[in-house]
Amino acid sequence: MLVASGIGLGCVLMQEGRVIAYASRQWQGSERNRPTHDLELGAVIFALKIWRSYLLGETVQVFTDHKSLQHIFTQPMMNARQTRWVEFLADYQVSINYHPGKANLVADALSRRRYDSAVERDVESLVGEISTLRLCAISQEPLGLEAVDQADLLSRIRVAQQSDQSLLDATRVTGSEYEVSANGTILVRGRVCVPKDVELRHQILGEAHASKFSIHPGATKMYHDLKRYYHWVGMKRDVADWVAKCNTCALVKAEHQVPGGLLQSLPIPEWKWDRITMDFVVGLPVSRTFDAIGKFVREIVRLHGVPASIVSDRDPRFTSEFWRAFQAEMGTKVHLSTAYHPQTDGQSERTIQTLEDLLRMCVLDWGGHWADHLSLVEFAYNNSFQASIGMAPFEALYGRPCRTPLCWTQVGERSMYGATYVQETTEKVRVVRLNMKEAQDRQKSYADRRRRELEFQVGDRVYLKMAMLRGPNRSIAENKLSPRFMGPFPVVERVGPLAYRLELPEIMKAFHKVFHVSMLRKCLHPTEELVARIPEDLQPDLTVPAVPVRILERREKVLRNKRIPLLRILWDCSGSTEETWEPEAKMKLKFRKWFDKQVEE
Repeated sequence: MLVASGIGLGCVLMQEGRVIAYASRQWQGSERNRPTHDLELGAVIFALKIWRSYLLGETVQVFTDHKSLQHIFTQPMMNARQTRWVEFLADYQVSINYHPGKANLVADALSRRRYDSAVERDVESLVGEISTLRLCAISQEPLGLEAVDQADLLSRIRVAQQSDQSLLDATRVTGSEYEVSANGTILVRGRVCVPKDVELRHQILGEAHASKFSIHPGATKMYHDLKRYYHWVGMKRDVADWVAKCNTCALVKAEHQVPGGLLQSLPIPEWKWDRITMDFVVGLPVSRTFDAIGKFVREIVRLHGVPASIVSDRDPRFTSEFWRAFQAEMGTKVHLSTAYHPQTDGQSERTIQTLEDLLRMCVLDWGGHWADHLSLVEFAYNNSFQASIGMAPFEALYGRPCRTPLCWTQVGERSMYGATYVQETTEKVRVVRLNMKEAQDRQKSYADRRRRELEFQVGDRVYLKMAMLRGPNRSIAENKLSPRFMGPFPVVERVGPLAYRLELPEIMKAFHKVFHVSMLRKCLHPTEELVARIPEDLQPDLTVPAVPVRILERREKVLRNKRIPLLRILWDCSGSTEETWEPEAKMKLKFRKWFDKQVEE
C-alpha cells in the first residue's frame, strides 16, 4: 500500500495481511511541483527500489488511492519521466490496484507526517510549555547504575569511605589525585572511589553485569563501562572473576576459542589387521543384499583372522548386546567413541569420505548401480599410495604392489623363498609402523595448532554442551534463544586422557555418561545449584521430540532439473515454538497421519 501527498510519500510492505516494513520520505525541491499523477507513480518507484530484494522475482500487488494509476501501462501518451518509470516497472511482476484513501490509513499517515514540525514551532510557545513543567536540578555526580537506589548506594559508599583510613590519608596528601566533593564523597579523577568493602563491590559488580540496562556484558566491556564512574584497586581482576563465575554467561555464551583437548592418536598395530576401525555408510541407494554380520565374518575374519580390537562409533548396532557378545566370544575388544565426539573414529570417517567420492565418480562416468562399482573402488583404493604408511595398502599386506594394466610391461616374476620372504615381510611391517608413527606425529602437530590443553579434576563441576542436531527432532540448542550448555554436573571419574564420566540426574539416566573434554566447560560459580532447566522428554542424543503443529506456507525450490516442494512448519518443542522449512516428502514420510489431516483441512 502507498500514498503520496503534497508533503511526501508513505508506503507499507505486507505479506498475507502481515506488515513487513514501513517507509516514508519528504519530497525534495522540484519534486513538489510535479503533477499528482507523477507523485503517485513516484511513490510506486520508490517502494520498488527500496524493497527490491523482497519483490524482485515475486508477484507484486500495488494498492494506491489514485485510481487512474492502474491504467499506466495502457496510457497512450506519457512524458519522458513516466516512460523511464514504466521501463523500470517491466523488471517486476507488478499489478496496480485501486484502494480508497479512507481505508488506506497507515500509508496515508506516513505520507502526511511533518518532519520539520519541531523546527517550525514558535519559540515562545515552547518556552510556555516548558515553564509549566516542574523541573528540578539533578546531581552531577557520576552515577552509573540505574537499577540501584543511587542515593542509598552513594550514602553507603560515603560511610564506608569514612571507615577506610588509607583513603582519608590519601586525600590529605598535597597534589594527590584523591579529592573530596561537595557532598563528602571521595573521588579519584572525577570517579567515585570504592573502599575495601566486599559486599559493596559485589553489589556494584552485580548491577553492572546483570541489570536490565547492561545484560551480561563481557569482561572488557564491563570494565570499561565501570571505570568511567568508579575506581578501586584491582577492579579489572574483580570484573574478570565476576564474569567468569556468572552462570548465565556460561550457559548461554559461545566459546570463542579453539576446542579443548589435544589430539590423541590411536595405538599403532603390531601386525597386519591387528587393530581395525569400522563404521557404517548411510544414505546410499538401496542395494540388492545386506547382511552386516555375515559380511564381517566373510570379508574380515575369513581372510585376515580375528582382530584384537575394533574402534567404532556409538551406532546402535555397535552398542547392542548381540554385537558385544559376538565380539566377546571371538576375543575381540570393542572400543567405542565418547558421546558426541565422532573424531574418535576419524580414520573410518575420512576413509568413508574418500570411498564415497570414488563411488560418485564411478556412477557419474559409467552409470549403473553403485554396488556394481564397489569391488573396483575397493581395488583402486587399496592399490593407491597412502602417505600415512608410505606405500599402497596392498603392498603393505602382501609385500608387493598389485599388478594393473599400467604395469603391463612387467612380464617377469620375482621369486622369494623361505627365510628371505619372512625377513622381507617383517622388514616391510617395521617400515610401515615407522611411517605410521611419523605420519601420526605430523598430523598431531597440525591438529594441535587448532586445539588447547584442557583438564578437569574429580569433583570439579562442569557444564555440558548441548548437541547441535537438525531435522524433525529439533535440538534443544537449535532454538536461537536456548542455552548452549546445561548443568553444572560433577566430574566423578577421568576415563582416559580426554574423557570424563559425569554424575547426571535421574532424568538423564539413559544417557551415556562419558563425554569428551571438548563437550565440557568448567563451572566457576561457587554454589552447587542446577541452573539449567532439563526437559522431561530429553532424549539420549540431547534432543527433544518436536511435534508439528500446522503448515504455515508452501513453496517450490526450483533447481536446474527438478522442483523440490517445501513446507514451512510450525513446531512445538517442549512448550517453545519454532518455524522451519522442511521438504514435503520428508514430512509426509515421517508424519503421515498428521500430514494427511493437514491436507484435508
